[in-house]
Amino acid sequence: MISLFCTGSWAEERGPVTNLPIPRFVSMKAGEANVRRGPSLTHRIDWVFKRRDMPLEITGEYGHWRRVRDREGAGGWVHYAMLSGTRTVIVEQDLLALRARPDERSPETVRLEAGVIARLGECTETWCRLSAEGYRGWAPKSALWGVKPDEIRE
Repeated sequence: MISLFCTGSWAEERGPVTNLPIPRFVSMKAGEANVRRGPSLTHRIDWVFKRRDMPLEITGEYGHWRRVRDREGAGGWVHYAMLSGTRTVIVEQDLLALRARPDERSPETVRLEAGVIARLGECTETWCRLSAEGYRGWAPKSALWGVKPDEIRE
């Protein structure tokens, strides 16, 4: 059964197991997780995710299993124990400047290479606060994968 949650004029799908929004972003808790063709141990392992803290998008739920996809669209079923609610993003723009404030004219705090995984903090309509390897700053939301374009976080 799929339930709908309405906010304004938008209807949002809710997971039948958790009642949380689908799709939604999570991260890899484990350093390695089997990605299966279906939601059980009897299904074939198609590949293995091997990057701790990697952001993943949950697109389905069945019992203790979550259907996920990565930024390339590769995915399958992963046991929920391999996932964390901690939010992370992948930097998609090479040498992305983190800024002291959510403003293009604000001083740079550091530059991040494409592929860096950063912890996601608050987000405005167009900027998100990130922390990576002890550095903090604001980045344009459009340069990140793992956060919805319309997502606001406090």
